[in-house]
Amino acid sequence: MGAIWFFENTNLFNLLCPHQFKKHKENHSFLTFRKYDYIYFESDAATKIYLIAHGKVKIGAYTQDGSEIISAILSKGEIFGEKAILGEVQRTDFAQAMDNTTSVCPIGVDTMHEMMRANKSFSLKIYKFIGLRFQRMERRLQLLLFKDTKTRLLEFLNDLREDYGYYCPKTGDMVISHPYTQKDIANLIGTSRPTLNILLNELKKSKYIDFYRSKIRIKITNSVS
Repeated sequence: MGAIWFFENTNLFNLLCPHQFKKHKENHSFLTFRKYDYIYFESDAATKIYLIAHGKVKIGAYTQDGSEIISAILSKGEIFGEKAILGEVQRTDFAQAMDNTTSVCPIGVDTMHEMMRANKSFSLKIYKFIGLRFQRMERRLQLLLFKDTKTRLLEFLNDLREDYGYYCPKTGDMVISHPYTQKDIANLIGTSRPTLNILLNELKKSKYIDFYRSKIRIKITNSVS
């Protein structure tokens, strides 16, 4: 699953951004947003996909009672709005900037389809990416509906390990250098920040993990009950 966002560690920005292609470069510009600005709303026309050049973007939806459900928090090099490639006409979620230096690269659906037609290998990677992302979203929804908070946290840590983890050569522990704040993690697993902090400290006390601002160290030799 670690290849979901970066196509086997190939940065999407280098692969997709129209600035990389002479044909599209002149008519292309970046969009900038400040914290809490919406990039698109639910029900907006789905005419573009987006690459994140700087900052972070939250993807989510609202329930009938106005509650917010966050499905993803994405950072530099990642793609969103990709359902437009499959024929989505109207957005079913929203995208919102999470900091004051958010910059995104918009790609028109027609341009994207043209690029895919011109390169079969590239096209297959795009469809693989979309399929894997749908699998992850479905799994996250199942966790939110049917699993307790501690289980959701452990599953999220496992995802982080696959996406951002590396082994420490000195200790053999798994070190995760990730882009999320504690608030981000709490939102993604559907809990409050105080509850998340309690659970993280419980895992630290049991010597399963140690954590810092942007790093989590998983003690591979230990288990969690």
